[in-house]
Amino acid sequence: MGVSSNDRVSGRIVAAVVPADANDKGPQLKAPDALAAKVRVEPYSQDGYVGSKVFFEDLSFGEVSQLGGMSEQTQGMFNLQFQRTGDLVSLNGRVDLKSVPPHGSDVQFVVAFPARVAKTNGNREDDSTVSWKLPPGDVTNLRAEVSYADPNTRSFAGWAGIVGGITLAVAAIIAALAYINRNPAPPGAPEGFSFSSMRRPRQQV
Repeated sequence: MGVSSNDRVSGRIVAAVVPADANDKGPQLKAPDALAAKVRVEPYSQDGYVGSKVFFEDLSFGEVSQLGGMSEQTQGMFNLQFQRTGDLVSLNGRVDLKSVPPHGSDVQFVVAFPARVAKTNGNREDDSTVSWKLPPGDVTNLRAEVSYADPNTRSFAGWAGIVGGITLAVAAIIAALAYINRNPAPPGAPEGFSFSSMRRPRQQV
């Protein structure tokens, strides 16, 4: 998974097994109805494994939790939750692989954040990327914390900047008009006449 600075999540899931026979297609995942426009599922067949490959894009933090319901077999196995509190974003997850055979299984989870990861119980691939090796036959808890600006706060700051710019522009126009009309023409004077036009130029000696 990759988390953007706008709190949107994209990535892919591969679920595959060694087929038991020629008719075995492996795990068959299906996009949840509510995420049909953001999730694409394709058959997977590579290196002797068969199953499903899932691509997802632009999911909100709330929508990520629905990825665990793509199959009856995966119900309750994966529980991932992203949560924001101010500028702090936390990932908390629980992966139950008790029903997965301990031999011949390889389960990994990787997530990349838009900023340095402050705390995690996973393995740091680099400053902003964390991975977990999930042991089959067991339950694993996932935790990570990262701090970056709330996109809603950034949007408000941008809007405030635009309003401030407009206010300054209006003030500049008013000031310019006041400067131009600082010496109004006396009553009865011809159009375009002002006191400033009566001032005689300074003569050079």
